[in-house]
Amino acid sequence: MTTPSSTVYHVPALLNECLDGLAIKPDGHYVDVTFGGGGHSRAILARLGENGRLMGMDQDRDAAANALDDSRFTFAHGNFAFVANFAQFYDMAPVDGILADLGVSFHHFDEASRGFSFRTDAPLDMRMNRAARLTAADLVEQLDEEALTGLLTTYGELRQARRIAHAIVAHRRSQGRIATTGQLAAVVKPLLHPAQEKKELSQVFQALRIEVNHEMAALEALLRQSLTLLKPGGRLVILSYHSLEDRLVKNFMRSGNMEGKVEKDFYGRVTAPLRPVNRKVIVAGEDEVARNPRSRSAKLRIAERLE
Repeated sequence: MTTPSSTVYHVPALLNECLDGLAIKPDGHYVDVTFGGGGHSRAILARLGENGRLMGMDQDRDAAANALDDSRFTFAHGNFAFVANFAQFYDMAPVDGILADLGVSFHHFDEASRGFSFRTDAPLDMRMNRAARLTAADLVEQLDEEALTGLLTTYGELRQARRIAHAIVAHRRSQGRIATTGQLAAVVKPLLHPAQEKKELSQVFQALRIEVNHEMAALEALLRQSLTLLKPGGRLVILSYHSLEDRLVKNFMRSGNMEGKVEKDFYGRVTAPLRPVNRKVIVAGEDEVARNPRSRSAKLRIAERLE
């Protein structure tokens, strides 16, 4: 079994399934709102004709170095929470497809200085956009025990969230600021189940990352804007990697709202603005997981904009 090299910016999960889900038209307009290393975008361009257009978005300036030298491609530096504004600015709207890969790239995990991983001791940062003000260290420093408990419960889904929050606050009071990934891991590890240590530590880091980057709010904004940005028949293709994201995407695709409440008209007909293309979530097969273990948690959902 081989694993991706740390020099690779990112290896897209479920690449062919994403492309098929977009149902790419040669002359269509498409947006890859999580450009990253450009893997999805390169594959989309390969299916576009000379009149097709693609906009790749990313809030991390590191991704700009991967911008594609193709007249059909436009790189936009920004958060996908503002995708409609960028699409209008670059004269892309309306579009035939929107692709979002919500996973953290290999680049972020493998570059220690970004502070996304507990594998090496580094500044506790976790900002996707390094121009943003708040780091994970700031968050750990500023939140009180109750707020930390809520954060670790909601975004980390940790049963021992309150104990972890208490330990963090106690460490702050006795020893000062938790400034590095190693310091945070050292505080948390004694409270984790030994057999589940890596998984639970990942959940702690996930919770902080989601909050630092306002990931759930950005996803909600993307979903709402998709309804006005997509043409009738346009496709919304989203790869998620944890249950919070997947639940939100599933609810929205079936109902057009975050709660998943399906509305009906006077005659009892469903009035949802989207039609789920895949009723059952698409996951990576054994061969892909063997090549790219990080694809194991990927969940793909596809929906079509109705008239």
